[in-house]
Amino acid sequence: MSLIILDRDGVINHDSDDFIKTPAEWEPIEGSLEAIARLNYAGYRIVVITNQSGIARGLLDVETLNRIHSKMRRMLAQVGGKIEAILYCPHGPEDGCSCRKPHNGSFTDLAHRLRVNLDNVPAVGDSMRDIQAAMASNARPILVKTGKGQRTLAEGLPEGVEVYDDLASVASALLEPQLQ
Repeated sequence: MSLIILDRDGVINHDSDDFIKTPAEWEPIEGSLEAIARLNYAGYRIVVITNQSGIARGLLDVETLNRIHSKMRRMLAQVGGKIEAILYCPHGPEDGCSCRKPHNGSFTDLAHRLRVNLDNVPAVGDSMRDIQAAMASNARPILVKTGKGQRTLAEGLPEGVEVYDDLASVASALLEPQLQ
C-alpha cells in the first residue's frame, strides 16, 4: 500500500487569507474529494499534514477544528474516500515549534507513527513551506496551482518540484502508470 501526504487548505479545500474558522467556511475544491477516493481505491493511504495557526491566533479552538475535519471526512465518505490521519500544527509562526511547516517535525512524527520511510512519498501542497517540509523529509514535493499555488509558482520553485493544476491532476498522474 502506498502513502500520500496532503496539505489541507488550498489542496483539498478552498483557502482563505482570513483562515478557515468554521465548518461552513470549509468548501472542497472541485474534484479534490473524488481524487482522494480514486487514490484510496488504487491502494493509497491518505494523510493530511496542515498548519492551523488560527488556533494560536484565537480564531478557532480545537473543538471547532475537529468539527471542520468531521465535515471533510463526511463529505469524503459520500464519494467513497477516506483520510487515514490528520496531523496539525496549532502553533503560530513565531512560536518556534518544529511541527509547523516549513519544518518537518510533523513529517517525522508521521514516519515514526506509521513506521515508514518517507523517501519519495508524494507530498502535495500549495505553498513554499509545504515544498520545504517535503524536501526536508526526502519526500517527493508536488505543488498544485490551487490555493496559493499560483503565487508560489510565480516566486520560483526549487529544482525537481512537480507542478499540477490541482489534486485531481496529481491523482491522474500518480495512477496513470498503474493503468498500463
